Amino acid sequence: MDCSFCGKEIEPGSGMMFVKDDGTILYFCSSKCDNNLLNLSRVPRRVKWTEQGQKKKP
Repeated sequence: MDCSFCGKEIEPGSGMMFVKDDGTILYFCSSKCDNNLLNLSRVPRRVKWTEQGQKKKP
């Protein structure tokens, strides 16, 4: 399973799961990813250290 924010692989037995009111399940590898998405409302493609932020535009 992959982190919903950074795209990093989450090891079994680690990480955290967040369930939104609409039933959407978000998985996070660390509190850094959790805070960036939920508390700071950051978009993963605009953050350079995420997998989506490292993709180059054609």
